Amino acid sequence: MEDFYTLSQVITGEQVIEKSRFIAVAVPLTTLEQIEQSILKIREDYPNARHYVYAYRLHDGFIEKSSDDGEPQGTGGRPVLDILQHRNVWNILVVVVRYFGGILLGTGGLSRAYGGTARQVLSETELKKLTLYQVFALRVPYEWFEQLKYQLYQHSWITDKEEFSEVIKLVVHVPEQETELFTKWLDDFTRKQVPYEEVGSIWG
Repeated sequence: MEDFYTLSQVITGEQVIEKSRFIAVAVPLTTLEQIEQSILKIREDYPNARHYVYAYRLHDGFIEKSSDDGEPQGTGGRPVLDILQHRNVWNILVVVVRYFGGILLGTGGLSRAYGGTARQVLSETELKKLTLYQVFALRVPYEWFEQLKYQLYQHSWITDKEEFSEVIKLVVHVPEQETELFTKWLDDFTRKQVPYEEVGSIWG
């Protein structure tokens, strides 16, 4: 599955265009319930604005939606959503608040204003890249542990939990696209003396 980008924290940005204030608020989220709560809070934080245009994308279920909130159709939420799609950003809500300054911008001007404000706020932060990892549970004989752990580190495969008993139970996170390489390498390197099983997946 393709890597994607997301936010680590709430960020804001603002620009003034033809006397109208456009304020973008970008919020990291993972559920639909968080979206409504976040929009209500932004309305409270920025009261009496003319429009609260928004777009969101949730990676779980690949859900995305936009709203023009009273602006001409396709001039508000769609340009914001286009920016999120172009940057491959998921698990995010972007609300662009507009305080009307008295000058009409036209449909093209509105699209550029809303899309540009969303682009600006995302450009001012470092987005977090998420990769899908397959999780493997290994049962490592003690005589293999040190050299195996060193080789896993050399391959940039992430070791997680270690549990010491009659053997060492070791959890390893492997990028999804490298799982076949990993299992073949592990069997070859250990001469199949380290049994393992795939126990799940995780984004990280």
